[in-house]
Amino acid sequence: MKSLEPKKIILVGASTGGPSLIEKILASLENNFDATLIIAQHMGADFIPSFLKRLTLKSNVPVSMAQEGIALQNKKAYLTTAKSEVLYQNGHLLFSVKEFSHTDYNPSINHLFSSCSKLPSSYRILCVLLTGIGDDGVDGCVELSQKGFACIAQNKESSIVFGMPARAAERVQNITMQSFDEILKTIIEFARESPC
Repeated sequence: MKSLEPKKIILVGASTGGPSLIEKILASLENNFDATLIIAQHMGADFIPSFLKRLTLKSNVPVSMAQEGIALQNKKAYLTTAKSEVLYQNGHLLFSVKEFSHTDYNPSINHLFSSCSKLPSSYRILCVLLTGIGDDGVDGCVELSQKGFACIAQNKESSIVFGMPARAAERVQNITMQSFDEILKTIIEFARESPC
């Protein structure tokens, strides 16, 4: 069971213009993918099941929904909804998924990112904020950056909507701005298995 537990986590937050980019990320993952990918893509709850089905067809790794109480596994991708958080309990990582009484965003990128900022430093985390309207995810990026985790935002030239990445560039110290092609390369490199 120990080998199934993640040590590297890739967080991806996106809004307007994000679904096609998420598909490209999953299609680009290599056979030596050695991380856990968690996706928070703004989307109406009714559309998430069909989006998950599309991702499973495109992905080179298994993709499933984040659900209350399930343990995160290495070499897998998860699609989140509502207020999804990652909790550290008794040496294991578990999802907590709570519905909102009201929210402007589904899922909440900030809740996901912020929860991961509280994980032990023994985990390696790469935080990626893609194209989108508004500022969801920025507060979480700030917290992750303050804990020393790597944060990347999509640059203006490759963003369909330079909203969330622009706010992140203004507020997050040590954030790196990259084109989407550069982000793909960074994710692939981060997720590669370490040589034995």
